[in-house]
Amino acid sequence: MIKGEQTRAKLIAAARTLLEEKGYHGTALNEVLALAGAPRGSLYHHFPGGKDELVGTALTAAGQEVDELLAGVAGTAADARALVPGVLAALADRMQAADYAKGCPVATVALEVASSESDLQARCGDIYAGWEGALVEVLRAEGRDSAEAEELAATVLALIEGALVLARARRSRVPIEQVTRRIGVLLEQG
Repeated sequence: MIKGEQTRAKLIAAARTLLEEKGYHGTALNEVLALAGAPRGSLYHHFPGGKDELVGTALTAAGQEVDELLAGVAGTAADARALVPGVLAALADRMQAADYAKGCPVATVALEVASSESDLQARCGDIYAGWEGALVEVLRAEGRDSAEAEELAATVLALIEGALVLARARRSRVPIEQVTRRIGVLLEQG
């Protein structure tokens, strides 16, 4: 990787870390630069659209990380009843390793920008739609009809997001473990 690409990657990684910990409004560009160890000029060189372009790129990278997690767990899971607990365990491990400073890599920003930053809100919505779509495909592959798969995927994603928020707030894996059990029951019913 050449130096310019390394700097860009460091800026994205720093933005992801700070956004997840502090949110959109709590993340200052000076903090991003300091964490990345990058000079100020590099930010606008790589992201001429400024903070919103950097945040959008960081959100996309975070979404891809979860996409990869889903794909990795899906490769070893026999069905949705195995996939969802595997994903939740991985997210709980990630959260615990960060001493609960991290939760969902998109939720913090999504909540803050829902009514103000339409491009970033749309980006968050697209990421969630992608995750939901991946769950729909798994559920449809199990023989569920499209309407049921879509509703169940939305419900499961909402339960996962809520569990991550509660786990972070309580600094405990317990909400994730509870939701994992409830999702298992929900998936058994179909």
